[in-house]
Amino acid sequence: MADLTHLRLERPSEGVALLTLDNPGMRNAMSDEMTASWTAAIDELASDASVRAVVVTGEGSAFCSGGNTSWIASEPDASVDELRTRMLPFYRAWLSIRRLEVPTIAAVNGHAIGAGLCLALACDIRYAADGAKLGMPFNKLGMHAGMAGTWLLPDVVGPAHARDLLLTGRVVEADEALRLGMVSRVIDGDGFLDEVLATAAGIAATAPIASRLTKIALADGGHADFEAALQWEALAQPLTLATADLQEGIAAAKEKRAPEFRGH
Repeated sequence: MADLTHLRLERPSEGVALLTLDNPGMRNAMSDEMTASWTAAIDELASDASVRAVVVTGEGSAFCSGGNTSWIASEPDASVDELRTRMLPFYRAWLSIRRLEVPTIAAVNGHAIGAGLCLALACDIRYAADGAKLGMPFNKLGMHAGMAGTWLLPDVVGPAHARDLLLTGRVVEADEALRLGMVSRVIDGDGFLDEVLATAAGIAATAPIASRLTKIALADGGHADFEAALQWEALAQPLTLATADLQEGIAAAKEKRAPEFRGH
């Protein structure tokens, strides 16, 4: 693909793609160049059937310090409509990771602040390095939350914790983020990315059709009700039972070996 600016796209192992926000001098703030590169990278991953898991992380000491707010401060006379016209495409560009059908993991290596935390919350799973800090201090800056923060945060941590974090604007450390359910694991900084990539490789080794359908089942808070879950599973499970991967999975279990799923 074309050269990416402030972003790297790598393939560390079979089926795994690694996206690294790469503007450490600006603590990986979401520059215009990074935003354009992000959109191009997501488009490429979405069309690549060999991708089975995606990891997002940051270069240097930060995951992502959020949107590049300098242009907002430099345009005090901009109208509400002009700002809205600029904000919506920015939100949609970064949240486009949600349209990937494969599992996504945010490897929160350092500070994930504001829109940077929204990006992590838009992923399916979040792991934090020891010492990482996460928060949405929008109100402390005099602005309302953006990039679906008021939807993503309560979806992950529940409404009570979301009200606490959004209204106080406080930033929490990794251990508290774990208690709140904002991240699933806290991992020692030494070897952090290697451990996350190993987890991603494990996900990539599962049956891809089952993996994609499970992601769909759990999206946006999951099923509307119990009966909807049963109806979905009564279609989705037979769909996977009719695959060659199911026969491979059963054979591998009997032979006590790792299965080799092909996605059909």
